[in-house]
Amino acid sequence: MPISHNTRSFHGYKRLILILLTLAATTLSGCSTFDGMFNKLSFGEDDDPKSLPPETLIVQGMDAYNVGNYNEAVKNFKIILDEHPFSAQAMLAELKAADAHYYNKQYAEAKILYKAFEERHPTNEAIPYVMFQIGMCDYSRSDRIDRDISGPQEAIKSFTRLINAYPQSPYAKEAKAKIIDSKEFLVNHEYLVAVFYVRTDRHEEAKHRLKYLLAMYPDSNLAPQAKALLDHLEAGNAPSWGMSRWLPDFMTKTPADREEEAQPEEQPAEKPKTESSQSEIEAK
Repeated sequence: MPISHNTRSFHGYKRLILILLTLAATTLSGCSTFDGMFNKLSFGEDDDPKSLPPETLIVQGMDAYNVGNYNEAVKNFKIILDEHPFSAQAMLAELKAADAHYYNKQYAEAKILYKAFEERHPTNEAIPYVMFQIGMCDYSRSDRIDRDISGPQEAIKSFTRLINAYPQSPYAKEAKAKIIDSKEFLVNHEYLVAVFYVRTDRHEEAKHRLKYLLAMYPDSNLAPQAKALLDHLEAGNAPSWGMSRWLPDFMTKTPADREEEAQPEEQPAEKPKTESSQSEIEAK
């Protein structure tokens, strides 16, 4: 049976549609490939740190850490933790990220990372060090004695926890020394506040502070001075100030001032020795 003109036109139209669809798909695929090549060439994906293996990232991070470039170090460690959390390098990256924040004086951030490491790896051999560093994050926040005292207070708790958990740790001895320093900081703070209350005629509050100091820190260096001041107040004989008498040197003088005052005393002792040595050299 002969094919009508309309039938041939219909089949030709279908072929045309198929050809156009094929061309469109090829064009779109080509554009996608071209776009991918363009993006790769334009934006340098090969140089993106996220594309590097963890072995390379840890080396880069440690290189930056060792020269004090802590921000760059943290960046590499963070990529390891984000992109390769189950790699062999991840645990070291966790610990060194905390260290980098600590040495960059970002103590709050460092403490969070140290505590997270301790929670995730409670049996790791580095835990005594991590616990010591948690204490150091608090200890390092200690500023002037007339300011916030939460740093030394938290440091004492952290160092005590380390000593109780790992009494034979090489960090235990240093932790004990830091506890002594932290307590001395708190003693100085209490005494300075008491002196402030005396100077502003708030004697009852001053007595309360001095009694607290003596009860909590009876063996401190300032205990005798605090006891003498308390005795004056309880006898109704508040001292007339007199800062040099009632405050230690470190509260009223800068280190440079104290060094300058000590200089004349040291000089005469050194001079004869120098002259004697010079005479011996000349005699020879």
